[in-house]
Amino acid sequence: MTTHTKPGLRPANPNFSSGPCAKRPGWSVEALRNAALGRSHRAKIGKTKLEQAIELTREILQVPAGYRIGIVPASDTGAVEMALWSLLGERGVDMVAWESFGSGWVTDVVKQLKLADVRKIEAGYGELPDLTKIDFDRDVVFTWNGTTSGVRVPNGDFIPADRKGLTVCDATSAAFAQRLD
Repeated sequence: MTTHTKPGLRPANPNFSSGPCAKRPGWSVEALRNAALGRSHRAKIGKTKLEQAIELTREILQVPAGYRIGIVPASDTGAVEMALWSLLGERGVDMVAWESFGSGWVTDVVKQLKLADVRKIEAGYGELPDLTKIDFDRDVVFTWNGTTSGVRVPNGDFIPADRKGLTVCDATSAAFAQRLD
């Protein structure tokens, strides 16, 4: 377990969560004026809006030009689920969890995918597990920023560049909270 000092700075609006959140300051229903409500994503307007969202995502998150961005149903949870079901199983996997999303993915891999070689590296809610226990010769799944607990890995220094296994990481909320290098 890694212990970090409590932050000295609190957010101006603490109403952030993994579920419905407080609207941004100044939000009104007028923000939905150009929404394509009731239209398929396959319609011209839907395709245009998806293209704009992808390009805005690239710009805001500074995603390199050679990287592809996809939008899938169920937000980042859907994307991670697709990765788990599509990519895991070739080798053993280390499932690293310390909050609700990571714990849910441990359950999915153990009880639904029923992979034979799964190591669970877990910590109590609000604490980080010992990241030195992760074996990057295996596949690894973790959540960078535990949105529900507020606990995050401080940086990616624990991930070796010469790893042999896949590294599946939900970094969505982290990408909006800190620089990821």
